[in-house]
Amino acid sequence: MKKILSYLVSTLIFNTAIAGILTLLMPGPLFWHNFIYSQCIGLSVLALNVGATAYLKNYLVRWLVRILTLPLSVAVGMTLAFTLSGVGSWGDQYTWLTMTIGLFFSLIGGITLLLSERIEMEVERHKLMKSESLRREIEANLKLLQAQIEPHFLFNTLANVGSLIDTDPVLAKHLLERLNDWLRVALVRARSDRATLGDELDMLENYLQILKVRFGERLRWLIDVPGDVRLVSFPPMLLQPLVENAVRHGIEPKIGGGEIVIRASIGNGMLYCEVRDDGVGIQSADSGGAGLANVRERLATLFGEQGRLVLHNGAHGGTVATLELPAKN
Repeated sequence: MKKILSYLVSTLIFNTAIAGILTLLMPGPLFWHNFIYSQCIGLSVLALNVGATAYLKNYLVRWLVRILTLPLSVAVGMTLAFTLSGVGSWGDQYTWLTMTIGLFFSLIGGITLLLSERIEMEVERHKLMKSESLRREIEANLKLLQAQIEPHFLFNTLANVGSLIDTDPVLAKHLLERLNDWLRVALVRARSDRATLGDELDMLENYLQILKVRFGERLRWLIDVPGDVRLVSFPPMLLQPLVENAVRHGIEPKIGGGEIVIRASIGNGMLYCEVRDDGVGIQSADSGGAGLANVRERLATLFGEQGRLVLHNGAHGGTVATLELPAKN
């Protein structure tokens, strides 16, 4: 609709300019006479040529049809002008001169329209290319960030397997099975563009079971998330760095270990995921290092200002990390 209105306004201005030029070049006819003729012919060309080809997708076919229908649209416009002005008819000696002038200016208008459409097509093509390039850049950046999730627990787990093979081969086998399950799921979800919070929590459960072998009773956890909240869309591998950070900087340094509590809720269209531990708390401003920086960068890339990570000491000790992002099913 906006494009049609633009064509209409441009045509009215173009027709008025033609009427003024003809009045200056041929002082005989009055301006109103030229105005009526130019408007009738110009609007007929617009209605018949542009309107008749609006649904033709092929660019060359569209313009071939316009060229073929141009004389007809000028003739229709002239017939309409005869009626409205009460001056002239197809039997007048100057009618064919008027027809020629109408075709000339209609051709100029058509060429102008052709150039404007070509420019518009190039602008749209450039916008699409830029948009596609930006989309690929964002996807590549997200894949890179997902691939950078620190896997230091893998080395610890494999080291534990090596030490358990001689002392407790059954437990070593169990640990390898858990690690195999985790890796299979983690690799699939790290390459996925879509997952749910429930998927992430299931993977975290397996991850914590692996750590349990190393920490024993020093590591306890509770996942308290309602079933409907688990169905919300959630970026893959976004929550694990928070749990990993809680274990590494909160539970591991604390004598006697501690507990990790994972909760999630929805409010005002936002999803809130909280990872709370009762460990030693935040010891420095850069606690979490690359892992939390990775999370913040992914949030910014995916959600802009709507996604953020808040980290602070708990009221009764330990650390609380809260993810905030739009809740989408």
